[in-house]
Amino acid sequence: MFPFWGNPCYGSETISHKASLERKLKFLIWIRDDLESKLAGINASIDTIRQQIERSDSAT
Repeated sequence: MFPFWGNPCYGSETISHKASLERKLKFLIWIRDDLESKLAGINASIDTIRQQIERSDSAT
């Protein structure tokens, strides 16, 4: 799942420790942003279902 940062088989060029950390940070931020958008969708679905339940309770 995670890329192999600094692995020589992905390029013959060595990268600095700072560049490696920056690459890791960028990747982890991307994962976080992706998870946040998925979580927002899940929360919206939960709210919609709760509203539907409340409407069906008040209709009966």
